[in-house]
Amino acid sequence: MNVLIAGAGRLGTQIAQVLSVARNEVMLIDIDDDRVAELQGHLPAVRLVAGDACEPALLEHAGALTADLVIATTGDDEDNLVISLLAKRQFSVPRVAARVNDADNAWLFDGRWGVDVAVPAATPLISLIEEATGATDTVALLRLSKAGVDVIETAITPQSRAVGRPLGDIRLPEGTVVATIVRDGQPTVPDPATQLRAGDELLLVSHSATEQEIHAAFQ
Repeated sequence: MNVLIAGAGRLGTQIAQVLSVARNEVMLIDIDDDRVAELQGHLPAVRLVAGDACEPALLEHAGALTADLVIATTGDDEDNLVISLLAKRQFSVPRVAARVNDADNAWLFDGRWGVDVAVPAATPLISLIEEATGATDTVALLRLSKAGVDVIETAITPQSRAVGRPLGDIRLPEGTVVATIVRDGQPTVPDPATQLRAGDELLLVSHSATEQEIHAAFQ
């Protein structure tokens, strides 16, 4: 599946990571050149483009003509609506999902603006991906049938016994690896020496572990 994501903030970056793990072709766009440069090297399986996704020429350059899914995750509702409308009306993208930042604007996010799936800002990451992709065969959190793995999200709480411990000291279920650690809104490449902190969010890839087993390893 070809996926185009507009907005390389925390949410857009996490979605790009999960969908790229599932062997989708993912393009991530952001208007901030510095943000795109910052992500270079951290998302090796994701193509990055700097520019304004509200511009039709930029969307076309990024692959909107062949996209199966467009997800607008910028922090501006107006931008998300414009991106959605362009994706649906000008590029005939089959499925368009858009983040709703302000609940008062939720009524705008419908078919009139090209939005197939309107996602409130508080929606959990995996639920957003399930809704956006139309996935229904979920086990644990999200079944990645093409890759034969699950992507499971867990958070380090202040009460977690993992707080202050190096990642390499955590005994994970067989066939499980940490794909990324999101700290203070920024994704980082996992390192065995990284000391886990309260508030860290981890995305793990596993061939067999359940959500409960993953949580138990860190809590």
